[in-house]
Amino acid sequence: PTTTAIASKFVDAGGLRSHYLEAGSGTPLVLIHGGGAGADSVGNWKGALPHFARHFRVIAMDMVGFGDTDKPDPAHFEYSQSARVEHLRSFLAALEIERASFIGNSMGGATALGLAAFYPATVERLVLMGSAGLNTTIHPDLLPVINYDFTRAGMVRLIRALVNEGFEIDDALVDYRLARSLDPATRAAYGATMKWIRDEGGLAYP
Repeated sequence: PTTTAIASKFVDAGGLRSHYLEAGSGTPLVLIHGGGAGADSVGNWKGALPHFARHFRVIAMDMVGFGDTDKPDPAHFEYSQSARVEHLRSFLAALEIERASFIGNSMGGATALGLAAFYPATVERLVLMGSAGLNTTIHPDLLPVINYDFTRAGMVRLIRALVNEGFEIDDALVDYRLARSLDPATRAAYGATMKWIRDEGGLAYP
């Protein structure tokens, strides 16, 4: 379907103005994007939303520090994995969703995994898609993500690190993610997020 109405909305989640896309009706399905520079609900899920909306009330959120969700000053906010899990929990509470199914990609997978581990009553079903949170070290293939340099060439390297060999990287995708990554607040949040991961030696739950 190409005519599915997709609404762009905001909600206060634990004091953070949080953006999400919503479509469809029925059982809630929450989609959580990956953590590469320039990532958000639109870039990660726009192609899938109409299909999921045929069967679910589908909600694609922007994690804290990404997309159009708030990006607190890193001087006063720790961009840790626990912060993303707590933001997700607050997001669900703000939408009065007691239990849902989740699809989490990469860092979004780690966030959904953390929710399932620490707040299992909130999770009906869980799909982890290229998920972080399971490996205890930083894989060399992900260094273009961890060490992204905010250049166009760097964005191409970052996207290539995240997709399969047959995926065609088009200019529109590169331009979209590059522009999102260069917003000053987003850049500061991303730098703090990646520094936390480097300091931890990876993104995993012991």
